[in-house]
Amino acid sequence: MIAWILFHLFVFPGMLFTGVLGLLVGWLDRKVSAWFQFRVGPPLFQNFNDFFKLLGKETIIVKSAVKSVFVVAPLAAFAVLTLIATIIGLALFYNEGFAGDMFVVMYLTMTFSVMVILGGSSTGNVYSSIGAGREMKLLLADELAFILVFLVPIVKSGYQVQFDQILAYQQNAGAIIGSPSGIIAFIVGILCIQAKMTLAPFHIPEAETELVDGPFMEYSGPLLAFWKLDHYMMYVIFPFLLVLLFLGGFNLTGIGILWSVLKYVGIVVVMIIIKNTNPRIRIDTALNFFWKYASPLAFIGVILAVLGV
Repeated sequence: MIAWILFHLFVFPGMLFTGVLGLLVGWLDRKVSAWFQFRVGPPLFQNFNDFFKLLGKETIIVKSAVKSVFVVAPLAAFAVLTLIATIIGLALFYNEGFAGDMFVVMYLTMTFSVMVILGGSSTGNVYSSIGAGREMKLLLADELAFILVFLVPIVKSGYQVQFDQILAYQQNAGAIIGSPSGIIAFIVGILCIQAKMTLAPFHIPEAETELVDGPFMEYSGPLLAFWKLDHYMMYVIFPFLLVLLFLGGFNLTGIGILWSVLKYVGIVVVMIIIKNTNPRIRIDTALNFFWKYASPLAFIGVILAVLGV
């Protein structure tokens, strides 16, 4: 039993699988972004080279930093994402879950943002602190819409709060995205994911031209490597989550394997296109967008789901 848990946590579908796939998908992000900018882009294994290079660099901790928080934040964030990846992966690949695993994932995604806030604010650097403050405001902006997105599959599946039960419902009744409420929730979900990953137009906390990478400005060496890896792991976790909640999960037999890959890659490509075709907006604009438009739209989706639409 312990060996089974450790394998899934550290190998598949947890840390190793999500980390390697995330670095590969990160290459896809950089390659497609380069095409948008009429550049060649990096070679396939560039992200691996960057990651291992950072692991071999010196970790510099500024004197003004709260050392314990500064060091623990990126490691805790990595652990949180590993746990999320394991929970989602077990549902997708093994059709296994536990009561309330959806709520656990919701809380853990919020915890990751909290780790970013703590890491940035612990440096004592004014730009990092501004970035951490923006991360907090962005969390307050997108969290309500993100929660409402979860409610649609919960309602549609007969108020199930377990991932494998939601997959079972979709196997019998069809993918939730086939309903109007599912379409609305899926669209809002992609927008929330852009904000959770701080991708354009919501790359407000980093704001390279203003804050020089924001919360991560003072990080270097292995700690920075883990922050970079965290970002790429989210390219696996969040699209997997949308596939699980709205697209009926994966079918790993026969032609279903190709269809499953297309589901995942399709979501990733949409995210990359949004990232490369939108300018960064201000934090007050993001708050206005999520509270005035995205959250009410997601709420309409929940109402439609309750009505059976």
